[in-house]
Amino acid sequence: MKQGQIIDGKAIAAQIKEEMRVKVDELVKKGITPGLAVILVGNDPASETYVRGKIRDCGEVGIHSELIRLAKETNEEELLAEVERLNRDASIDGILVQLPLPNHISEDRIIAAIHPEKDVDCFHPENVGRLVTGLPTLLPCTPHGIIEMLKRTEIDIAGKHAVVVGRSNIVGKPVSFLLQQHHATVTMCHSRSHDLASYTRDADILIAAVGKTRIITADYIKPGAVVIDVGMNRDENGKLAGDVDFAQAEKVASYITPVPGGVGPMTRAMLLYNTCKAATNNTIKG
Repeated sequence: MKQGQIIDGKAIAAQIKEEMRVKVDELVKKGITPGLAVILVGNDPASETYVRGKIRDCGEVGIHSELIRLAKETNEEELLAEVERLNRDASIDGILVQLPLPNHISEDRIIAAIHPEKDVDCFHPENVGRLVTGLPTLLPCTPHGIIEMLKRTEIDIAGKHAVVVGRSNIVGKPVSFLLQQHHATVTMCHSRSHDLASYTRDADILIAAVGKTRIITADYIKPGAVVIDVGMNRDENGKLAGDVDFAQAEKVASYITPVPGGVGPMTRAMLLYNTCKAATNNTIKG
């Protein structure tokens, strides 16, 4: 049995970025340059960091990107007007509104205003519905990245028992649907699940996405399980830490993702993938 094999998200993301660079070159030869618009409201430091990374990624593969900065005081109607402008802009294939938004703005209303075909986060209710029912749609970046990591590491999903810890709309729920579409048997757990370890110890594939630092220790993991850590927390020393106690877990798991360098780079890579796919869809319809 393999033990503690690292799933290198940075290396897999680099492969996908190179594939997207080739794809963008092909589209450009057809007269199509994929375009991504990112709206940043306010100056939250974490959001600033995320946005810089996304814009840099676009530049590296040849995707046209626009960063729209709006003041923290921007009201909901002004933001909706900006989204509608981008909906009508033929040079923009993907629209991403960086979350979280200031408290006076309804995230749900803003997300619903993005045209579903330009919703590269896959947060729009129409796209979520298409995901749940298995219809073609853009896929949410982090869950899609997790599936891509498993596939490219040649980890079979079909027939396996996957346990997802966390029920967020961004990761937990959508990844459970994608796992089912790949024929896994899925158990959903969360922060209020009684005797959490009794579920996680039965997992062939364990996905931790609950947002609690190192909640998953060695005694939560079945020997030989594949462990995917989606957590991005700060520990008592201010260092980045996952939901999984990596030092313990790598001694039990067959494969495991590190934090950082695991799921995070995949999320950004899949955003590029979605932007290229949206551009391709627009080309076909054009």
